[in-house]
Amino acid sequence: MSPAILFSFVIGYFLLLLGVAWYTSRNSDNDSFFIGNRNSNWMLVAFGMIGTSLSGVTFVSVPGGVGTGNFYYFQVVLGYLFGYAVIAFILIPLYYKMNLTSIYTYLEQRLGVNAHKAGAFFFILSRIVGATARLYLVINVLQIFILDKMHIPFEVTALVILLMILLYTFEGGVKTIIYTDTLQTTGMLVGLVVCIIVIVKTLGTDFSGAWSMMQAKGYTKVFNTDVNSPSFFMKHLLGGMFIAIAMTGLDQEMMQKNISVKTPRDSQKNIMTFTIVMMIVNLLFLVLGGVLYLYAGSKGITAAPDDLFPTLALSDAFSKSLGVIFIIALISALFPSVDGAITSLTSCFCIDILGMNKAGKAELYADPAAAEKAKRRTRLKVHFSFAFIFFIMVLIYKAVNDKLIIDFILKFAGITYGPLLGMFAFGILTKRKLNDQLIWAVCIIAPLLALGIDVLSSPEWYEKKLHMSIGLNALSESIFGGYKIGNELILINGILTFAGLWFISRKSAGTLRAVRA
Repeated sequence: MSPAILFSFVIGYFLLLLGVAWYTSRNSDNDSFFIGNRNSNWMLVAFGMIGTSLSGVTFVSVPGGVGTGNFYYFQVVLGYLFGYAVIAFILIPLYYKMNLTSIYTYLEQRLGVNAHKAGAFFFILSRIVGATARLYLVINVLQIFILDKMHIPFEVTALVILLMILLYTFEGGVKTIIYTDTLQTTGMLVGLVVCIIVIVKTLGTDFSGAWSMMQAKGYTKVFNTDVNSPSFFMKHLLGGMFIAIAMTGLDQEMMQKNISVKTPRDSQKNIMTFTIVMMIVNLLFLVLGGVLYLYAGSKGITAAPDDLFPTLALSDAFSKSLGVIFIIALISALFPSVDGAITSLTSCFCIDILGMNKAGKAELYADPAAAEKAKRRTRLKVHFSFAFIFFIMVLIYKAVNDKLIIDFILKFAGITYGPLLGMFAFGILTKRKLNDQLIWAVCIIAPLLALGIDVLSSPEWYEKKLHMSIGLNALSESIFGGYKIGNELILINGILTFAGLWFISRKSAGTLRAVRA
C-alpha cells in the first residue's frame, strides 16, 4: 500500500484524538490535569490502562520474542496477578486514606523530605528512559516502513509525533487521557484480534490447527524449568510480581489514573478487572507471535525480532487492509504510553519537586484566580520541557539503534524501581525512623550494588549491549555456577534498599516506650 495512504490514516487518527481532547478538556483546571477531579469512571480507567501498560513495545517485541523465548513471557504475566492483588488491597486503601495527589507524598509523611525527593527522582528517571524507549521503537517502525519512503527525516517524524501528543494533553491532562486511552486501547485490541485471524487464514488452517502447529514447534511452552536460565519460571513469577507492584503500584503515571476514581472500592475493581484483561491480552500477543513465526518459516522470511511483525503486516503477502490495521493498532499502542508518561512526569515534577500543592504556595497571590493561573503557567512550562527531553532521548535511541528493546526496559526498571520498592516496603512494613540525610546514599548505593551483581551474573548480556568484552565470564562461572539473574533483579534491588534503610534507621519513640513497658 502507498506510504502516503498509510500516513493519511495516521493523521486521521490523530484528528480524532484531538476532537476527543477538545471535548473532554472544556472547563478543565489544574485538578482536572492532575487527578481528573476525582470523578473518573472506573471501567473506563481499567480499560484504558491496558493500552498504557502494553504500549508499542508489547505490540512489536512480545510477538518477536516468541521465536527464541517461546511463551516464557507469560510466566511474567502470571506474576503480575499476585502483584496487582498487593496493589488493590494494600496500596490503594493507603493512597485514598492519605488523600494523595502524588503517591510519593506518602514517602515524605512517613520517611522524610529526602525520601519524597528520592522517590520522585527515581520515578522521573525510570519513566523518561522507559517511555522514550517505547516511543523510539514505534517511531522507528513508522519511519522504516512509511516515512523513509516519503523522504521525511527521522528527526521530523519524532518532533511531529511529540507535538501531536502535546496538542491533546497539555490542557486536559488525566481528565482527557482517561477517554483517549479508552479509544486507543480499543483500536489496539481490535487490530490485534484481526491480525491473528488474517494470518491464521493465510496459513490455510483454523485456530485449532495453528495451535497444533505452534505446539509442534515448541512455541507454546510456558514454563521454563532450567534453574540457571534467566527465564526460569520462579524468577519470572517473582520478577513479574514485583515489577507489577513497582511499575504500576509505585508508579505515578499508573496510579494517577487509579486515584482519579471516586472511591477506593471502585479503584480496587478497576485494578482487578484490568488484571484479568491484561492476562488475556498478553496471551493473545504471544499467540500472534507464534502464528507470525509459522508464516515466516513457511515462506523462508527472516527478520530481526522487533521487525518481524511490521515486515509481514506491511508486505504484499497480505491484503492491503492488514497494513492499515497494523498501523492504526501500532499508533493506538504508542500514544497511551507516551501521553500518560508526559502527563504523569509533569504532575510529579510540579507536585513533588516544585511543591506546587504545598501550603504557602498559593498564598503568594492575594487572588486565588491569580494563583491558579500561576500554577497553570508553571505546569505548561514543565509539560513542554518534558516533551523536549523526550525528543532528545528518542534521538539518542536512534543513534544506539538497539533491537528487542523490551529486554532493556525490564532491566532498567529493575535498577530504577528497586529504591521505590525498598522505600515503600520499609515505610509500610516497619515503624522505624530514618536518618533523613542518608537516604540518598542508600538509594544510590543499592541500585549500583544490584547492577554490579547483575553484571557479574550475566556479563555476556552486557558485552553484547556494549559491543565490548568486560572479561568477567570466568569469575561469573566460579561465583554463580551458570545461574543467570532474570526479572528478579528488581527484588534483589528492593531488598538491598530495604537493608540499607534498616541500617540507617532507629526504633521510633513509640516503639521504644512499648519495649520498656
